[in-house]
Amino acid sequence: MSIFTRLKPIDSVHDNPGGERLKPTLSWPHLVALGVGGIVGTGIYTLIGQAAGLAGPGMVISFLIAGVVSACAALAYAEMATMMPAAGSAYTYSYVVMGEPVAWFVGWSLILEYTVVCAAVAVGWSAYAGGFMVWLDLPITPALLAGPEAGGIVNLPAVAISLAVAALLAAGTRESATVNFVLVILKLAALAAFIALALPAFDAKHFTPFLPYGISSLGENGMKLGVLPAASLIFFAFYGFDTISTAAEEAKRPGRDLSIGIVGSMLLCTAIYIVVAIAAIGAVPAASFATSAEPLALILRNLGRASWSAMIGGAAVLAFPTVIMVFMYGQSRIFFVMARDRLLPGSLAKVNAKTGTPIAVTLFTGVVSAVIAGLAPLKLIAELANSGTLCAFVAVSLAMLIYRRRDPNRPRVFRTPLAWLVGPLAILGCAYLFWNLPALTQRLFLIWNAIGIVVYAVYGVKKSRLAQG
Repeated sequence: MSIFTRLKPIDSVHDNPGGERLKPTLSWPHLVALGVGGIVGTGIYTLIGQAAGLAGPGMVISFLIAGVVSACAALAYAEMATMMPAAGSAYTYSYVVMGEPVAWFVGWSLILEYTVVCAAVAVGWSAYAGGFMVWLDLPITPALLAGPEAGGIVNLPAVAISLAVAALLAAGTRESATVNFVLVILKLAALAAFIALALPAFDAKHFTPFLPYGISSLGENGMKLGVLPAASLIFFAFYGFDTISTAAEEAKRPGRDLSIGIVGSMLLCTAIYIVVAIAAIGAVPAASFATSAEPLALILRNLGRASWSAMIGGAAVLAFPTVIMVFMYGQSRIFFVMARDRLLPGSLAKVNAKTGTPIAVTLFTGVVSAVIAGLAPLKLIAELANSGTLCAFVAVSLAMLIYRRRDPNRPRVFRTPLAWLVGPLAILGCAYLFWNLPALTQRLFLIWNAIGIVVYAVYGVKKSRLAQG
């Protein structure tokens, strides 16, 4: 069988050995919390400052653009996830619709996405943790709060939180989902408090000029500036709903729960982001928090709300681990399902009988994320994560359209409205955002996938389940 004709039959996605099946333990509230837990995090708590530096007040439009593109992709995900409620997300859909080589490319890109996201959020968490420790007058060594690029030795808090979350996930899916649910409520309460404190200081003058760098332009140092480059960066703030599809196999009622989780979490978070961005710029000029690693806390300090600033920082310290948890969960499930298909070593697909989780791959993910978080700068990590996500979103939207043609009569619990408009919008929007990523990020993405091609050619081509017949 040629590798280009290796399509996984859609009815076989649940045909797995007993020791390689995940337990259905999650209901729709857990899935919505999983999505919100993944979406609301570093993007709004930390990268809002980076976006302000790239686009000024125009970052409100950047959030809207990234939100629309993500919403289109979310609708495609909801259709595919409810039709194929199995672990693997974009990788599984690509395997069924477009074949093994495309599935490998998408899965390899997802491994990059989830691992790097965990590291980026850990770095954002470390910034708020450092600020909170300063407020508490705790003795800290600055060299251990930042990686080499930021003038330190190693970002020790980022390393510690990555390993701690991996240990919690290894303990069990439902247990970690319950912890996530509680911390998501705390995180949303902190954002609501920020909005309530910032809005009374609203000054419309802070929105002038609204587009200081236009839609897209080059700065003096060659850096891309404007609304679109900012959207390419803060696109990081919107994904997270895709991790819900990696939990499809663990949903109790996937037909109902997955669509509620994916679409519900995406709509809720888009509204939250835009309101927070407007409140932040209305309270203080965008330039005043553009370089801060903890912009929301800084804004409240500038408003004379030092105690509330510390509370927002404390809430971030407690709640950021939910984002790491969600993406580390997604990463371990992608590793797991690729191993189950034998594109990666089958030993990674073993599920612990007591916890119902793939412990080995979960802990491996935690260690790799910890190393990246300890050494790499936030902006580079976030942009690199975006490249993998944009690839996955294109794949899912394309798979939805192809399967609509190939098997139009197959029952679809959730049907994407205006699919032939929504699908192309998601594909073109993601491609354009990828084009606006920095050249270094694009090169690193291509290098990562070149390595992936070698791994597939040496191992996956011969070992895959479909190759074995």
